[in-house]
Amino acid sequence: MKKFLLVAICFFGNFSFVNAQYTETINSNRPGDSQGAFSVGTNVLQLETALRLGHDEHALRNTETDLFGLIYALRFGIGFERLEVNWMGSFLSSTENIPSGANEDELKIRNFEYNTLGFKYLFYDPYKKRSLEGPNIRSWKANFKFRWRDLIPAVSLYAGANFALGDSPYYIPNEPQMSPKVALITQHNFHSWVLVMNFVMDKFTTDFPTTSGIFTLTHSFNPHFAVFGEYQAIK
Repeated sequence: MKKFLLVAICFFGNFSFVNAQYTETINSNRPGDSQGAFSVGTNVLQLETALRLGHDEHALRNTETDLFGLIYALRFGIGFERLEVNWMGSFLSSTENIPSGANEDELKIRNFEYNTLGFKYLFYDPYKKRSLEGPNIRSWKANFKFRWRDLIPAVSLYAGANFALGDSPYYIPNEPQMSPKVALITQHNFHSWVLVMNFVMDKFTTDFPTTSGIFTLTHSFNPHFAVFGEYQAIK
């Protein structure tokens, strides 16, 4: 089966009661699929959404399926800046063309693909102390040279639960109403470069567990423009 997936449009909203974010810019996981190690900030409520377009071809069944969906994430920083609670999910609409003799039958499905409630906690932040140290005002080179401590990432742990809402045909047959999801999240900040790695175990108590890794490298050219590449491996 050949699969093409394009995140076409990305936008997000930010609602803040206090100025408590880690950075001057909004901490968003979009447009990639990985989670960053940092939370949105204390008492910050943030909505991130994206449109999804795709086209699947199944060689054995000789079918073609057009996909259109909405990916969403509602994130809230609770208690203190290291802790975040989030709700992530996807609503998918698919139109499958099935050969039937000389004609084609069309099967349309619209339902939830997944919904997950989870908590993310930042266990280790190597950049907090460095920001308190401040820059070296006497040497530009000293501020931007490589140091071995730059290889130490920020580390977060994520724990959540998948909820099967209703009787969606996108769910695995006989899938339980609730199943666990855990992840180890690391983030390296190298000045204008950011490397995020997610190591995920999903539905590992069911008959169809999934293990995956998501690796995202982002480079910022200026405060308004950046490029990123992302690789995802799923078992």
